[in-house]
Amino acid sequence: MSESDPVPGGRPGEVERATALSGELSGQGVHGIVLAYVDTAGIARVKTVPTAKLAAAAAWGVGMSPVFDTFLAHDAIVATDVLGSPDGDLRLYPDLDRLTVLAAQPGWAWAPVDRITQEGEPHPACGRTVLRRTVTRAAERHGIAFRAAVEIEWAVGRGDADGDAFVPAVSGPAYGATRQVELSDCAADLLAALAAQGVEVDQLHPEYAAGQFEISVGALDPVAAADRSVLVRQTIRAVARRHGLRVSFAPAVLGQGVGNGGHLHLSAWREGRNLHAGGPGRYGMTADAESFVAGVLDHLPALTALTAPSPASRLRLRPSQWAGVFTAWGRETREAALRVVTGTAGERERASNLEVKPVDLAANPYLALTSVIAAGLDGLASSASLPEEITGDPARYDAAEAAARGVRRLPESVEAFGADDVLRAALGPVLADAVTAVRRGEIDAVDGLDDDGVAAAYRWTY
Repeated sequence: MSESDPVPGGRPGEVERATALSGELSGQGVHGIVLAYVDTAGIARVKTVPTAKLAAAAAWGVGMSPVFDTFLAHDAIVATDVLGSPDGDLRLYPDLDRLTVLAAQPGWAWAPVDRITQEGEPHPACGRTVLRRTVTRAAERHGIAFRAAVEIEWAVGRGDADGDAFVPAVSGPAYGATRQVELSDCAADLLAALAAQGVEVDQLHPEYAAGQFEISVGALDPVAAADRSVLVRQTIRAVARRHGLRVSFAPAVLGQGVGNGGHLHLSAWREGRNLHAGGPGRYGMTADAESFVAGVLDHLPALTALTAPSPASRLRLRPSQWAGVFTAWGRETREAALRVVTGTAGERERASNLEVKPVDLAANPYLALTSVIAAGLDGLASSASLPEEITGDPARYDAAEAAARGVRRLPESVEAFGADDVLRAALGPVLADAVTAVRRGEIDAVDGLDDDGVAAAYRWTY
């Protein structure tokens, strides 16, 4: 195990820290701890322990079956050569550095976990461990660190709607003040809860689709950014419920129209310098940043198996809806799959980054970030060349011009992922096989459904 991997029996001082934290949390009225991780299908799974048992969880972990790595979004199980059986056990170890008192769930705190085998080895399908290792290797081999953030879009529905129907909880036009006014109390409570939890919010606003909102949060290192994405969604759901509302993070709430995205923002840094700004390349990128972007572009067809993994994701990935469905990049081009964000003059050294647009919230954020970083590092290692950028909507190109520019519609992703040795190696064989099995299982599960049926099947799952 690497020095960054958790050690069973408590990392040095962790049991003592957990004992002290347990007393502090009890004094704050916290009765239980949510131990959270995200499975291969992108579902946040949890176990909980009483606050008094936090030290025991830090010392010996909490048991959970490895079978969840082959759960589909609707809880059916697919099998692989290694996973998917009822045998075995794992231990969930809470990350005390990320433990957070939940402002919208009185009496509860939350912590992400690392999953460790009973023999004390990192579980090969633990996405959090895989992401941590990917980041560590980038630092060791390339001297690069990353800052990342995940945008979160969601649809707000009325809690009193019949059955599983979606009835928007707000009215008014896209980005309109009417929506902000109608959801004002709920939105204010959300901001207050996130502030109490130490989450830096950059923006919160109504979005394009019916009942849709978006929140942007501050960038952190990739593991912490993925943790934050899970925590923010838990908080949004809890605040909405206290207001009698229902939320969906599904890629497509309805069979037609604009869906919910979860765009990734990522910047590479070396010795405190943002490689996406102040360089001699296009829009201030350094040569390493250009090669990094080129690597992500080269691997995009396979990446979507991890960034837009659900059958409902295909309903969102439609041309001319700012979903980034073509293999193309451009500066501030919202129809390109990769948007180079330069920011405003005067803050570019801090703000410049790469936005990856064909991403939604059915993705496991740890696997999505792992795969994007691995793809970019592959480009950096090979000094990959970034092709000509596009402007406007690539859907306007005829077949000949699109081919000449290297612009292709993103394909169904399972086969492309299976053929991508770089991404499979980044995940490792066990996790890569689980991804393939779960993706195929989800496709089979909706076979024969039309677009409305697929949207309905996942509407309240995410």
